[in-house]
Amino acid sequence: QITALKTGERRFTELLDRYGRDEVLGAIRVIMDHSEAAARARTRSIPDGVYEAESFMDDDGLEIGKRVPIKVRVIKKGDEMTIDLSEVGKQVRGFYNSGPSTGYGCAQVAYKCLTSATDYPINDGSLRPLKVKLSEGTVVTAVRPAAMRTWMTIPMTVVDTIFKAMEKAVPHRTQAAHFADLVSGRVAGVNPKDGRFFIGGAGGGPMGGGFGATMNEDGVSATVCRNDGDTHNGPCEQTEAKFPVLIETHALRQDSGGAGRQRGGLGTEKRVKALVPLSFFSQTERVQCPPWGLAGGLPGAGNGIHLHVGGKTIDDLPNGKVNRRLEAGEAITMFAGGGGGFGSPRERDPERVAVDVKQGYVSLQAAKRDYCVALNADGSVDAEGTRRLRQSAAA
Repeated sequence: QITALKTGERRFTELLDRYGRDEVLGAIRVIMDHSEAAARARTRSIPDGVYEAESFMDDDGLEIGKRVPIKVRVIKKGDEMTIDLSEVGKQVRGFYNSGPSTGYGCAQVAYKCLTSATDYPINDGSLRPLKVKLSEGTVVTAVRPAAMRTWMTIPMTVVDTIFKAMEKAVPHRTQAAHFADLVSGRVAGVNPKDGRFFIGGAGGGPMGGGFGATMNEDGVSATVCRNDGDTHNGPCEQTEAKFPVLIETHALRQDSGGAGRQRGGLGTEKRVKALVPLSFFSQTERVQCPPWGLAGGLPGAGNGIHLHVGGKTIDDLPNGKVNRRLEAGEAITMFAGGGGGFGSPRERDPERVAVDVKQGYVSLQAAKRDYCVALNADGSVDAEGTRRLRQSAAA
């Protein structure tokens, strides 16, 4: 970071020496003014009104089952937009809090997605039409002594909820909810082979999950969450070489993408077996609040953790916050959720559903239940059977 700053300083000074201070600063002002004008024009294309939506987080890890509400309000008038996050849930005792800069950041990311395209640069000028309303002491404006270890989790759901609020106003610019979590478990212990302490990602870092569908496209699958798009996951083999674990499964989750005219992206699952006694930790969220669909689309599967201990599978944990000792041979499965669907599933082209089934993305049961699509034994679409299913569902 220091090298980057020094390099930026040197090159900016070179620009000043080459063109002159007034010319360089003038050019910067022109670029930002151009971005502002474009952003205001895009904002004017959104119908005036007050738009609201609400979602929630599972809990803070201490008060189990006590939901954290995420309520947003968007006020659009003329060429300006106000995003009001003052009624987001109060800061919590657990470490799922973030500071005011994150509150502003949530609003800026959402506004950028709702108004910007590739035809102008994104800079401070493009954010001038945006006003952000915050109140002190919420999970995105926490004050001391609130703990903020997992500050990056809640903002992703705030952004998704802003899209949810704007679905009726500008459906073509919104997106159904995504899995919104790192789903990154950790393991720690002492390796009996060398007596050394180890700690690290249980499955190679953040897991990929499903993004929400848009009006025109299916959601992407197995992709790192919105907050950490610059974070890479690691190969299973690399994890196994560094830690005494065996990754038995790393796969897409069938039926995890929310059904819709456009299908939500698929999440992934990863089963990790302990080869020595170790401790497993997880801070996973959005287990009880699965990624919702828009415009009649169905929700995707939520995130989750299953424990395989003592010869049994524990699959009914109240949340994804786990601190568990595993013996050699025991295992955990981490599930990254899918994305929500967009539009009614009964409007999806049956041929696309057939391809999804062939690829293993959608099961035969879900094709019939959610999409009302009947398939022949060879996987082709049963046109008459599909017509009857959809006609019956519509009735």
